[in-house]
Amino acid sequence: MSNGPLPREPANLPPLREVIARHGLGARKALGQHFLLDLNLTRRIARAAPEISTGTVIEVGPGPGGLTRALLSEGAHHVIAVEKDRRCLEALGELAALYSGRLEVVEGDALALPLAEVGTAPRQIVSNLPYNISTALLIGWLTALAGNPAAFSAFTLMFQKEVAQRLMAEPRSRHYGRLTVVTQWLCEVRALFDIPPRAFTPPPKVTSTVVALRPREEPMAPADLGNLERVTAAAFGQRRKMLRQSLKPLFARCEETLSDAGIDPTARAETLSVEDFCRLARLLGRAKGEAANPPGT
Repeated sequence: MSNGPLPREPANLPPLREVIARHGLGARKALGQHFLLDLNLTRRIARAAPEISTGTVIEVGPGPGGLTRALLSEGAHHVIAVEKDRRCLEALGELAALYSGRLEVVEGDALALPLAEVGTAPRQIVSNLPYNISTALLIGWLTALAGNPAAFSAFTLMFQKEVAQRLMAEPRSRHYGRLTVVTQWLCEVRALFDIPPRAFTPPPKVTSTVVALRPREEPMAPADLGNLERVTAAAFGQRRKMLRQSLKPLFARCEETLSDAGIDPTARAETLSVEDFCRLARLLGRAKGEAANPPGT
C-alpha cells in the first residue's frame, strides 16, 4: 500500500445493512451466497492483500459490497467487482458513484470471464468466493497462470476450511489430492485466519479460511498442465490402488516406467510429492511424443 494517508470513506456512505434492506438483498443459497458484513473482518481481509494501491484488484461475487467497501477504504487503486446476481448491481453502482471512478462493476459469470485480461497489471484477486463454485474458479485461474505466470500477482481468497486444507496439504495426509498438486505446483500457499459461521449472513454450516496464494515466478518443476492433470486424475481417481495399477492406462510399460523414474511402483498417489507428479507428467509427454518445452524448463 502507499505511504500516504488512506482515502477517507465518503461522508454519505450509507450503512451496509441499510443498503441490503433497501434493495432486498437477502443471500441466495442457489448462488452460494453468505454475506460477510463485519467491517473489522472485511478490513482484515483487505489488509492481508499485498499492494492494493497499484494495479487492479478483482473481486468475485461482491454481493452488497461489504468487502468491496473495505478494499476501497483501505486504499485500493482500482477495484473491478464481478457480480452475477442482478439484484446487487444497483447497490454496487451506488457505491461506485461514491468512490470517484475507483470501482468498476461488471455484470457476468466469473467462470466464463477471462479475468486474467481485465484491468491493468499487476492484477490480483481478493474475494469471499461463492462456496459452490470456489474450486472451479480457482482451477480456471490456475490454468491461466500455467500459460502465463504473470497473469495474476496474488490471490487472497476465502474458502470453506476443508477446501483450504486441500490447498495446503502435505503428502500422506487425507486432504492431499489433485487440487493440492496443481495449486502448489504454481503457487505458494498459506492460511491466514479462520472466520466462524456466525460472522456471515446467513451463517454457513462450516468454518471458512482466508488463504494467501502467491504465484511462483516459475512452476515448482517443469511439466505440462494437461499431462499433469491426466496423471493426477488417474492416480487419485483410484487412490487406494498402487501406482502400477492406477497409472497403467497411461503408460504401456507402467511398472518399468515408474522404476526408471525412481518412483516405487507399489506406492500410492498420496505418497508422491508435487515434483514426483511433475516427473510423471514429463514422462507422459515423452510417451505421447511431445516435443514442446513445458512450463518451467
